Amino acid sequence: MKTITLKVDDSISEKFLWLLEHFAENEIKILEQSEYVSDDVYLRSIAGMVESIEMARQEPIDSGVTLDKLDW
Repeated sequence: MKTITLKVDDSISEKFLWLLEHFAENEIKILEQSEYVSDDVYLRSIAGMVESIEMARQEPIDSGVTLDKLDW
């Protein structure tokens, strides 16, 4: 199965959920429903995230890792 995150407009959300409910549970399962928040608001909601970013900003540039050395 694949997990897809969608942003559904309020004007169609009720109809969209109605449509999803017509699939079998082994075909589509609603894992989570929430109001949309921007990435910034979401990251700020994680405990310690702002402090972690502020600490990282204080690190000297030369102690960083270049993109070619990252293992993506």
